[in-house]
Amino acid sequence: MLHIKDELPDALYSAAQVRSLDASLIAAGTPGFELMQRAAHATWRALVRRWPTAKEMSVLTGHGNNAGDGYLVAALAKRAGWTVRVLAVGDPQRLQGDAALAHAEAVSEKVLIEPWTAQSGIRGIVLDALLGTGLGGDVREPYASAIAAINSSGLPVAAVDIPSGLCADTGRVLGCAVCADLTVTFIGLKLGVFTGDAADVVGELVFNDLRADPQLLEAAPRSALRLTAANLPRLAFRQPASHKGKFGHVLLIGGDRGYGGAILLSAQAALRSGAGMVSVATRGEHVPAALARIPEAMVLGASSANQLMELLQKASVLVVGPGLGQTAWARSLLSAAANAPLPQVWDADALNMLAEACVSLPRYCVITPHPGEAARLLGLSTAEVQADRPAAARALSKKYTAVVVLKGAGSLIASPDGRLALCHQGHPAMATAGLGDVLAGLLGALLAQGMAAFDAACLGVWLHANAGVQQGKMGRGLAASDLIPAIRQLLEEQAPCLK
Repeated sequence: MLHIKDELPDALYSAAQVRSLDASLIAAGTPGFELMQRAAHATWRALVRRWPTAKEMSVLTGHGNNAGDGYLVAALAKRAGWTVRVLAVGDPQRLQGDAALAHAEAVSEKVLIEPWTAQSGIRGIVLDALLGTGLGGDVREPYASAIAAINSSGLPVAAVDIPSGLCADTGRVLGCAVCADLTVTFIGLKLGVFTGDAADVVGELVFNDLRADPQLLEAAPRSALRLTAANLPRLAFRQPASHKGKFGHVLLIGGDRGYGGAILLSAQAALRSGAGMVSVATRGEHVPAALARIPEAMVLGASSANQLMELLQKASVLVVGPGLGQTAWARSLLSAAANAPLPQVWDADALNMLAEACVSLPRYCVITPHPGEAARLLGLSTAEVQADRPAAARALSKKYTAVVVLKGAGSLIASPDGRLALCHQGHPAMATAGLGDVLAGLLGALLAQGMAAFDAACLGVWLHANAGVQQGKMGRGLAASDLIPAIRQLLEEQAPCLK
């Protein structure tokens, strides 16, 4: 069984919200310099735990509070007998307030502080205390050169609060960013640390709330919920006298010529995720393969939308799009689905035709775009979607009055009512075809068993991602169908069938 230990908080904040929390802590009586000292001690403890035999450190500092944290860590390392050098990229004379006090403490400890130049040698553990969360645009010189030097050094790297150059709100690398092995972050978790480019630069994440008042944190506005095993929505237990009619009838529509496997993956996922009944409408030539692979499913070879009508009356949930294509056949089937007053999951080519305004999406459905599909739906470029994934997910949810799963590193689930959830689990072995088809079928099964759309999306995305983690441990070569038994196992762990 897969047991997932997760000690990070659930709440995710924007940079502005964390700054507001910081100000609230100060207003409540904790001096800013004391908070900075707590951050430095938390960073120091994490460094020693990660690299217990290290005795040398190079600290690169800017000219904000992030630099203040770096100067205090340097002072702690000096007291511990380490060889320490601060390379000041930002002029120490520009430091103000608490950061200036931190600099003075490093000076009093006789820490070697010298200006950073392109010829500066970096040695030991590298501590990134350059830019913090206040960066508003792309990294400029001399910081860009300093970041390049850190990344090319080949040395262990720790980042204070956030890797310099990573946007705390969007997870986008702002021109360039420090690639950290360890990031120690404070007070509140930043949304951008868990999505977009973040997975490539954050490394191990250690969190410390700096002893913030839990009631203050609970009352503060937040940007998103980080999905964990502890806060997932759950399916209800099944009564001993249950029968298949109580758990929905999922009709999956797709599988044009050349793409028959996609709809079968979705159907198999729906069946193994607890749907009471599963039907498939696909090209007639795919029926024998479908029955051979999934004899439990009812399979219809549909040559036109007219043949769907009887099935649509029996179904309780539709999954539309896996392998659907964009031919006249596909358009007619999608049009029939769009007119059915049922909960629906739209994926793949259903979304591409939606982007072309060939059909209207029923209200309160679930759509599951990857960044390219999201870009077409919003009339943007893929790069623009990736530049602000949370904003893109929210915009799609508002535009289509739908629950949106924006797939990718740090998948986001957005609801028309403003809720935003994030699932940062996953594994690079999941970079293979067919996984979206499995997710679509899983979501259809959860809807069929009575879950609300947002809850089904949150649970489904988490199950899918963590099944990928489980199967990804074997490395490359993961196939989409490998996830299906792992999803079934995880679903039973999260929501046992019997009480």
